[in-house]
Amino acid sequence: MARIAVLIVAAGKGERLGGTVPKQYLPLLGTSILQRSIVAFARRADMGPVQVMIGPDDQPRFAEATSGLTLLPPLMGGATRQETVIKGLEALAAHQPDFVLIHDAARPLVSNTIIGGVIAALENGAEATVPLLPVADTLRKKNERGAWETVPRDGLMRAQTPQGFNFDKILAAHRAHAGQSVTDDMALAELVGLNIAIVPGEEMNMKITTQDDLAHAERLLRGSLSDTRTGFGIDAHRFCDGDHIWLCGIKIPHDKGLEGHSDADAGLHALTDAILGAIGAGDIGQHFPPTDEKWRGASSDQFLAHAAQLAAVAGAVITHCDVTLICERPKIGPHREAMRGRIAEILDIGIDRVSVKATTTEGMGFTGRREGLAAQALATVRVA
Repeated sequence: MARIAVLIVAAGKGERLGGTVPKQYLPLLGTSILQRSIVAFARRADMGPVQVMIGPDDQPRFAEATSGLTLLPPLMGGATRQETVIKGLEALAAHQPDFVLIHDAARPLVSNTIIGGVIAALENGAEATVPLLPVADTLRKKNERGAWETVPRDGLMRAQTPQGFNFDKILAAHRAHAGQSVTDDMALAELVGLNIAIVPGEEMNMKITTQDDLAHAERLLRGSLSDTRTGFGIDAHRFCDGDHIWLCGIKIPHDKGLEGHSDADAGLHALTDAILGAIGAGDIGQHFPPTDEKWRGASSDQFLAHAAQLAAVAGAVITHCDVTLICERPKIGPHREAMRGRIAEILDIGIDRVSVKATTTEGMGFTGRREGLAAQALATVRVA
């Protein structure tokens, strides 16, 4: 089977979108644009090494956006896109790939169909391949007299990414024309006479450039998430000596502590299991074994953030979570809103998508006898 490398170009500042954060690190339904672009390739079984090119000041943002993903160490981009790409290709050369897919990070909604089509064209003998879409809008331009005139649309197409190439040939083309400015890698392939194949592009595979583009991408993504799944989690911990407990990420003064390997936050443990269940990713004990000393006394927000990261990698969007705390004491009401806010912060979702409730067992059972407390949680996710 051909060895396929991926080069993600994410070194730009995205200034046309505005703001102080480069657009590739902005959230798109709770997951960064960059992460969505990377995951589209990384979750495929036929992908080899993934190299991401980033801006000189973006290392902390990159680390946060790609936590949990298996990638090559990021490289700093050059002054131009062309310089950035050749730096990435030179780094990938050590892995000796047969093909390389070059993709703009600002296209986070690229489909498996497009990626598969580009790969199939290369495997069928093309030296380069590009997704194209016909131009649908009427085009106008100013002539030399300053008057507007219509540009015929016949034969006009819009190029998208990923653009795929025979690795050795596109690297040789970049080396041979390093000083010559081209619009994209396909223009370079045309310049050196590579055999180019065309695959159908998709309207969904849009490039995010402006705030309107970002809003439109969110609408498209919401519309594509047609499969709704629900996961359930439950956890319980006994009381022990102490002066506080942790519940749903909030430290609450109490005349007891909670016994557990980590901080024993039953609310976050139950919710972590619910999210893992919704995406079919096992349970919290598989990911954070209680026999591992690494997690002794650990803050449970790490567990919930890990589950959210796995959901993002699986292409899932967390749309709602509901936690029920079962205890006689402490009283949950005074802390409810802080709990909702902390869960929303960890999951990077709106607080309106988080519910925290409390109940008692009317004096019955271990919670009624105040021997401990329990939590139940439901998580709802949507996937394409």
